[in-house]
Amino acid sequence: MKCAALTGISPSVIAELKTGRARTLELNSAHNIITLTEAAPGECIFMTSVNGEDLSPGDSGIMVDLLALTISMKRVEIVNPLYYEERERMSARVKVQFRGTTIARGVEERKWGDPTMVEIIRSACYRAG
Repeated sequence: MKCAALTGISPSVIAELKTGRARTLELNSAHNIITLTEAAPGECIFMTSVNGEDLSPGDSGIMVDLLALTISMKRVEIVNPLYYEERERMSARVKVQFRGTTIARGVEERKWGDPTMVEIIRSACYRAG
């Protein structure tokens, strides 16, 4: 199964998602925002704590269902007696829910500015609950 990959996610966030409750995350890293531009609610997303440049076949992670996605620009103003500075920051807010654990079977080659896509192996071990 081919899906988008969000990389560099904190292990504590992944552990929180494994409890099964839907959670909203705010992502600021450029590579994850670029990946989310190709995603839509209802799709499956692969999330891992491995950095994007280190992602390789065999790395573990989780599958999540993308419930909601918002990409927005925020303006930050810095006021100092000597100068006034205005910056813009892009961020993505995603609401996701845990689907299962998985590993990456393959990682697509990509150039900077392309979304991170992986081929994942669905879990064959299920738990009752």
